[in-house]
Amino acid sequence: MQSVNKASPLKSYSVWDLTTRLFHWVNFLSVLSLIVFGVIILNSKTLGVSGDAKILLKTIHTFIGYVFVLNLVIRLIWGFFGNKFVRWKEVLPYGKGYWKSLTAYIAGLIKGSPPSYLGHNPIARLVVSAFLLLLSAQAVTGLVLAGTDLYLPPFGHEIAEWVTDAGEDHSKLEGLEPGSKEKVVEEKYAEMREFREPFISLHIIVFYALLFLILIHILGVVITENTEKSGLISAMFTGKKVFSEKPVDLNE
Repeated sequence: MQSVNKASPLKSYSVWDLTTRLFHWVNFLSVLSLIVFGVIILNSKTLGVSGDAKILLKTIHTFIGYVFVLNLVIRLIWGFFGNKFVRWKEVLPYGKGYWKSLTAYIAGLIKGSPPSYLGHNPIARLVVSAFLLLLSAQAVTGLVLAGTDLYLPPFGHEIAEWVTDAGEDHSKLEGLEPGSKEKVVEEKYAEMREFREPFISLHIIVFYALLFLILIHILGVVITENTEKSGLISAMFTGKKVFSEKPVDLNE
């Protein structure tokens, strides 16, 4: 009797801890919200948004940004304390054997059978690193703009002192309102706006870069899910992936 080849049974492996999964979804929701408000703010003139309404939109945008920044800082710290697969050694594209594993993964991808990774595959590590760089740049520039536009923390007090030329006389800060030039010294306000320009330019550039990278990320997830069939998407809910063969990075 001819033997019948049976597929290896699927085995479940834990990969993403709770902190990492929470970061992912908080980041997803906050970035999505920031994109929505950012698009409205960028097109406020076209949409006929009034000055007061624009300030309100910027205020909401900023407070969502605080959630985004805090969540990002937690993830950056967690990269030193989380499980093996969320630590920087396994996330960033460096270390012994990384480039060899990258070329092997690309070769396997071209053949339609890339090696299976429990954590981030070599290409995903490049994408994640780009995300972290862009998100960090957006966080820093956003915090500066919160000060220059709305006089909000962490730099708002210093910006307010600057534009009013208050020095130690904080009474000059009383009644200072975002969008109003009533309490500001015109020369100092012009200096602040010049200082602000590169930050807003970078903030907008990174915004569009993030939109592009998000599309790359979605495409990568779809391709990986179809080639590996490891439950990549569900793993961000359950923390587990499934494989019929042992992932290559399980015991590295």
